[in-house]
Amino acid sequence: MLRPSSRPYVDRAEAGAVLAERLVAQPAVPAGDLLVLGLPRGGIPVAGPVASRLQAPLDVLLVRKVGLPGQPELAMGAVAAIGNRTVAVANDTVLRQRGVPAAEFRAACDDELIILYQQAIRYRGDRTPLELPGRPVIVVDDGLATGATMRAAVAVLRAAGAGHLTVAVPIGAPRSCQELAGQVEALVCPWQPADFRSVSQGYRDFSQTSEATVIDILATSK
Repeated sequence: MLRPSSRPYVDRAEAGAVLAERLVAQPAVPAGDLLVLGLPRGGIPVAGPVASRLQAPLDVLLVRKVGLPGQPELAMGAVAAIGNRTVAVANDTVLRQRGVPAAEFRAACDDELIILYQQAIRYRGDRTPLELPGRPVIVVDDGLATGATMRAAVAVLRAAGAGHLTVAVPIGAPRSCQELAGQVEALVCPWQPADFRSVSQGYRDFSQTSEATVIDILATSK
């Protein structure tokens, strides 16, 4: 029996287990040469149980939020990279409302890409990203707020030639889920509270995921 998604998940591991069962029951998610990608850092502990339940390989899709100067928690966009492909996605509403110049946005994206490449070295070591062209992909995060980070992930996956694309998150803002659903083949989000405030409201334990945890989960999955 699937857990009703009307109360906070214990932690990301439980959220991943619930999400995995929803994906198993989702007829639109193809089998075959499936690949599960988690967004660091919080998406990896969710993606681990998903990959295990679906018996699929797990890899990391490097994405970073581009925060507004002076208010870094508010995303004015996001950058993503896999292999030698990178993409930047702007949150046009925030950029317009806050009057951020295009040059300032581009510079902020460049700064985040430097950090992103450094993460790639730490997370993967000398391992190359798994092959994407034509493969069905499930991309997982611990939640969906504005959707800017996930839109960047979807854009880079499309550019890399991924096949059937499913976005899977345990909790999400209803409007963001609706908007993102039109950009992918399937979106699975068990809990879309009408009073959504932040991703953290979906968890009793929403402590920060360490890089050591990410590296361990990826190594164990391998």
